[in-house]
Amino acid sequence: MNLRRKKWNTARASRKDERVKPDYSLYLVTDRALARGRPLVELVREAVAGGVTCVQLREKQLGTREMLAEARALLAVLRPAGVPLIINDRVDVALAAGADGVHVGQQDMPLADVRRLTPRGWIVGVSAESLADAEQAARGGADYIGVSPVFATPTKTDTALPLGLAGLRAIRAAVQTPLVAIGGIHPDNAAAVLRAGADGLAVVSAILAAENPRQTAADLRRIIQETQA
Repeated sequence: MNLRRKKWNTARASRKDERVKPDYSLYLVTDRALARGRPLVELVREAVAGGVTCVQLREKQLGTREMLAEARALLAVLRPAGVPLIINDRVDVALAAGADGVHVGQQDMPLADVRRLTPRGWIVGVSAESLADAEQAARGGADYIGVSPVFATPTKTDTALPLGLAGLRAIRAAVQTPLVAIGGIHPDNAAAVLRAGADGLAVVSAILAAENPRQTAADLRRIIQETQA
């Protein structure tokens, strides 16, 4: 376990008001449809072993009880590793499971309402499909902004047109909030995304659909370390 993850665990255990910044650098977003029949929990376990630093449970086809059970199963893997679990959209599931935060999109619960309903120190991420979205999220106090999509991606069809690297650069120039880029990111373009201003890479199919998720995560972790050195 690296030092940053140890700090995250220490901060949670002591329940101090002082917050330790989570590591968003390699952010795995789940999608069971890409798992090729393999258990999601095992794929996440392998990805974390390869270097994933944050996980978002995004399973819009699951009912409430199924999603809650999946969240608890993932927490059993992630909590000992010091990796935070973020729940997509479902504030109720995140609270019930004892997750570390929630991620909301432009059509989900507003950031201010999420803050009002959730514990102090919770991670709240917000999707931004435009510069205006990103600026609003930053003003509202989002912990990180999910810049989406950077490139075209088949894993999510309800998004705006790709922002491209130029769009990512424009958002980076406008806000100081950590940026997590998502959409079509894989080892071949990861370095370019980081150089354009992303603080983290959110990856779906590149890891979950990989023959060896641990190795792909390790490859991305190496690229991140080399680019951010």
